Amino acid sequence: MNDGPTGGEDADVIGWLRAIATGVVILVVGIGAAVIGGNRILTKALGVTRGGREALATALFLVVLIGLAWILRKLQARGLV
Repeated sequence: MNDGPTGGEDADVIGWLRAIATGVVILVVGIGAAVIGGNRILTKALGVTRGGREALATALFLVVLIGLAWILRKLQARGLV
């Protein structure tokens, strides 16, 4: 019977506040990079054709999405999330 953290498995558990804060930070960074970055490409990259801007914005969105998934997995492996 385990009544509390004694250095075993329970010592690796993070609190709800830390988990929620980490999730919010990941969402803010993801939204900022994917949505705002994609919007900037679509509105500011005037030297590229419309199709090129769309391709760049889509590529940025996918790279950010894959990057966030990779970062989240690394944080989970280290027990930070």
